[in-house]
Amino acid sequence: MSYSRYRDWYDEALDDLAAAEDLYRLGRYSKACFFAHQAGEKALKALMIKRMGRYDPIHSVAELLRRLGEAVEVPPGLVEKGEKLDRHYIPSRYPNAWPYGAPYKHYRREDAEEALACAREVVGFVRREIEKDP
Repeated sequence: MSYSRYRDWYDEALDDLAAAEDLYRLGRYSKACFFAHQAGEKALKALMIKRMGRYDPIHSVAELLRRLGEAVEVPPGLVEKGEKLDRHYIPSRYPNAWPYGAPYKHYRREDAEEALACAREVVGFVRREIEKDP
């Protein structure tokens, strides 16, 4: 893997965040939650590549934040926001994650608002870290 491509991961994270915002406005709350998670995950992978020179093939925003704590100062409470995003990784997409009904039937505006707020914080943290020297 080319570690100089951290920017591609970051750009994709920004696009995922924009998609989450669009889906929220359309009332597609489960999809907004999933793309909010993806924005956080991809942004953190970009930062990990840039600051630590490695790529970890995991999908947990909270765990990526914990691992990044070895190289950067992670703001207090951000891991908890990552945990909130992690809750949407599977149940926002798969019917067998629920006892009945399609995933989208279980998501509400408040779920998407919270996920978007968490994703914005994670992506903002990554933006500030990326903009710092090396």
